[in-house]
Amino acid sequence: MDNSPLQVLTVPTAPYPDQRPSTNGLRRKVYVFQSRRNYLHNFIQSVFSSIDLRDRQGSTMVVGGDGRFFNRTATQVIVQMAAANGVGRLIIGHHGIMSTPAVSCMIRKCKAIGGIVLTASHNPGGPDGDFGIKFNTANGGPANEAVTNKIFQISRTIEEFATCPGLQVDLTTMGKQTFDLENKFKPFTVEIVDSVESYANMLRNIFDFAALKELLSGKNHFKIRLDALHGAVGPYVRRILCVELGCPASSAINCVPKEDFGGQHPDPNPIYATDLVDSMRDGQYDFGAAFDADGDQNTILGKHGFFVTPSDSVAVIADNIFCIPYFQHAGVRGFARTMPTSAALDRVAKATKIELYETPTAWKFFGNLMDAGMLSLCGEESFGTGGDHIREKDGLWAVLAWLSILATRKKSVEDLVKDHWLKYGRNYFTRYDYENVDIDAACEMMEDLEITITDKTFVRQRFAVEDKIYQVEKADSFEYADPVDGTISRNQGLRIIFSDGSRIIYRLSGTSFDGATVQIYLDSYEKEHVFGDAQVMLAPLATIALKISQLHHRTGRTGPSVII
Repeated sequence: MDNSPLQVLTVPTAPYPDQRPSTNGLRRKVYVFQSRRNYLHNFIQSVFSSIDLRDRQGSTMVVGGDGRFFNRTATQVIVQMAAANGVGRLIIGHHGIMSTPAVSCMIRKCKAIGGIVLTASHNPGGPDGDFGIKFNTANGGPANEAVTNKIFQISRTIEEFATCPGLQVDLTTMGKQTFDLENKFKPFTVEIVDSVESYANMLRNIFDFAALKELLSGKNHFKIRLDALHGAVGPYVRRILCVELGCPASSAINCVPKEDFGGQHPDPNPIYATDLVDSMRDGQYDFGAAFDADGDQNTILGKHGFFVTPSDSVAVIADNIFCIPYFQHAGVRGFARTMPTSAALDRVAKATKIELYETPTAWKFFGNLMDAGMLSLCGEESFGTGGDHIREKDGLWAVLAWLSILATRKKSVEDLVKDHWLKYGRNYFTRYDYENVDIDAACEMMEDLEITITDKTFVRQRFAVEDKIYQVEKADSFEYADPVDGTISRNQGLRIIFSDGSRIIYRLSGTSFDGATVQIYLDSYEKEHVFGDAQVMLAPLATIALKISQLHHRTGRTGPSVII
């Protein structure tokens, strides 16, 4: 057996112009990573090179992924390059799988300098699907814009990368593996860890597990249905909800991670989580939830499939936040939502006199507020909810938050939400996604729309649809001044705010591969008529939004691809 030190190589390469990471990291079709020479290696080297050499040498980093196709291949490449770039220790989830919330937890627990998350979130997997790489920094959250810009600039001029091709790690066996490298004084260590335990222990310190166990497995217990959509969170659901809290094994479905997510779209939106929705219809389950591929998103359903919008979900948690022991001890410093998310949370913040922050669409803005001790609970309309226990949205945390509230309030999901509407009024909310729109047509439409709504004459205009009249109170291109560091983020979406508090938001999404995605958000506030059909109640705003934007004419699209 050859015990000589492993060779470290410097390999020449050429840059690619398209490796700018978004807030979600670098996402591409799998074939891009497979077919373009050194495409993966270039980006990984750019990530390592963005870290100061003094910080990198001998450091600890965390690696985990959602288990999608190409996850294992990419993990081996990261291990080889981490060793060659001076990292001292890698902590990797068993089989290379670790949910995004658990990665954030592990980074913070081990005081790592950061972590690499291999996920394309709710995008499809498999050989014909998507793959993604995201860098999280030492606070456990997504890298901020300064870091992602640095990574991108390095990727544009990269000429070589360092790797140790002879190093092969066994992802299937838990424990430490050590490797001697040439010209390295200390061995390189890889720890394959139980992906669940550290994260589960964190949750035990946040929630009252005894009360949850009584709710879920005691006399007259709640019957629940949880769908992991064959993503990374499946083992967490089984271990925490079934083994520890006593739910029957049949409560958890699609809990075996699969590289193609069983051919499903790993998105908790009820449009895609059809197994869960179908099983909830007959009323045998009191509570249902689904998670996306990497476990940071969630959807909440009540008996007979009663759907809780993500905007309402964070508002209900905020109004009942002291049902969670963590907040009884730590207190509540602030609430926050992304700008497109409905203003339901604002009404709770106003009533409770707790500061409310409205941020652009990216979890990193929440993390900055949390690091400064200004924020405790936050959420976004795209099925993300979280607290300040980590620096990522957290699907399983949101489910346990809801179950804690249900255990305390002793009401059904539907009654809890309807009581909330009666107390605060209701923000009817939806999002229209127009996918794969011609990029030039979409950009031109948004440019002309901004000119229209920022004209002085637009404010105070009145729009009448049927018996509803909406008067414009404010219209702008949203920009955010970070109260922590003063950073200004401009062009974060176009807002039209009406005098009754209703809003229309237009945004271009940056996560589509085949064209632009135009998103229209409708947020209609009703103080009295809180039990109406959402699409009926939102129809007047939808008519106004399409009239102002002329979207159908400008893009050639007659309807949205998806209604959320």
